[in-house]
Amino acid sequence: MRVSPEVDAIRIDEDGVVAFTQALVRIPSVNDPGSGRSEQPAADLVAAKMREFGWEPVVSEAAPGRPNVVAVVDGGGGDGPTLMFEGHTDVVTEGALDTWTVDPFGAEIRDGRLYGRGSADMKGGVAAMLYAVRALQLAGPFPGRIKVCALADEEGLMLGVHHFVDSGLAADVDAAIVCEPEAGEICPVSKGALRFRVDFHGRMAHGAMPQHARNPIRTAGAFVVRLADLERELHARHGAHPHLGLPYVTPTVATAGDLDQINVIPAYATVAVDVRTVPGVDHPSLVERVRGIAAALGADDEVRAEVHVLVDRPPVDTPVDAPVVVALAAAHTAVTGEEPTYGGVPGTTDGTILTARGGVPSVVYGPGGKWIAHQADEYVELADIVRCTRVYAEAARRYLSASDRTGAR
Repeated sequence: MRVSPEVDAIRIDEDGVVAFTQALVRIPSVNDPGSGRSEQPAADLVAAKMREFGWEPVVSEAAPGRPNVVAVVDGGGGDGPTLMFEGHTDVVTEGALDTWTVDPFGAEIRDGRLYGRGSADMKGGVAAMLYAVRALQLAGPFPGRIKVCALADEEGLMLGVHHFVDSGLAADVDAAIVCEPEAGEICPVSKGALRFRVDFHGRMAHGAMPQHARNPIRTAGAFVVRLADLERELHARHGAHPHLGLPYVTPTVATAGDLDQINVIPAYATVAVDVRTVPGVDHPSLVERVRGIAAALGADDEVRAEVHVLVDRPPVDTPVDAPVVVALAAAHTAVTGEEPTYGGVPGTTDGTILTARGGVPSVVYGPGGKWIAHQADEYVELADIVRCTRVYAEAARRYLSASDRTGAR
């Protein structure tokens, strides 16, 4: 790795950031109240590290036992913007243990890789952002300030970032770097997500007497077929985004009836749908389109259709010339000696909410493979953790010190 002299002046504690990643991975911070597991111990560890660095973290519950941890680090170099680094402390379940060749929470290091659930998604990123900000702080004064934020529940309903925005903590943030694993890509764009639950209310009757029923399964089946047509319409209208690919409309759950009573036509059927959108897809119009399809099919069958929007996360489309993206790209080149590669996030991150609801320009970049998250034998390269720590520190230095901050709030 070729490092420029200005980057080398910011001394990274390489052993420390790796050891802290290990300590985080050893905490099974799965949201599973039934087994007593939650983000709380991981949040406690992050807060303790912040205090060790001399920061004053504020811990607030996004939900009972699910804390956000936020520290504001003033640069001591005069007025300037506020840059946010963001990560989450929760991880998905480890799943079946027999699919792993290592202890999911052992944080074993082997052949330059740190293994374990959450190593890439995203405890390596959380450790890197903390150690990057500390290294920049120790290197001397810088303008403005940095908010270092470890939030709860990214893997679920994103309660942590919603609480962060609703509490007004995003109001003074000028830009955010979200430290999710992206395999070295700079990702200023992310797909949007819409999730629907569609309930079809029919009339129950004996299977031998369908003339007395209003069978919601027929309507639900026709609805699923129409979703495929809707997806083709979106493909024709919007095409494939260069970094995000095509929009998708995917039925993921279908329920109705009872296998113990196959001779009964049920009164209810439910279809759940996961929609992934690209920039240019108007979510309100798409919601109304789905409502219209369900209602029309229901009317044909004398079945009442109810459409519930469970999740609405618009796409993120931060311009590549936004100051935070420019600073991150320059930092990547300064640290690695390579030109940046731009990409997109196929799912949604906390940055989606920061941008959509908080109005904060966001970009995603972090240690770990782009597709390794949630898999057995999840791992992150140690060199990747260190590289991203250096890039974060240099990106913050460049962003906060830039004379031209057009777009900063």
